[in-house]
Amino acid sequence: MKKSKFTEEQVVRILQEAEAGQVTQVELCRRHGISQNTFYVWKRKYSGMQTEDVRRLRELEAENAALKRIVANQALELEATGKLLRKNGFRPPSAGRGPSS
Repeated sequence: MKKSKFTEEQVVRILQEAEAGQVTQVELCRRHGISQNTFYVWKRKYSGMQTEDVRRLRELEAENAALKRIVANQALELEATGKLLRKNGFRPPSAGRGPSS
C-alpha cells in the first residue's frame, strides 16, 4: 500500500478545518493538494476523531496485526505437529476431547 504524505494527525487537522466551515471543501482540497475522493476517504475513516484517538487507533491496529501473526504461527505449528503425528502412526487429539462428564 502506498505511504501517504500526510500523517494521521495532519489528516485529522485538515478534517477539523473542514468541520469549522470557514473554507469550502474544494478550496481545502486544493490548498492541501489532495483530491476530493481522498478527502471523503479520510472523512469516512477519521471523522470525529481527535489526534489522541488516531494514535490509539494506530496502536490498536499494530497490536491486532501482532496477534494475528501469533495465531497464524500457532495454527502452522498445530498443523505441522498433526502431520508429524500422523506420519509416525499416532492419532492426533481431536478438538473436542477433554474430561468427560
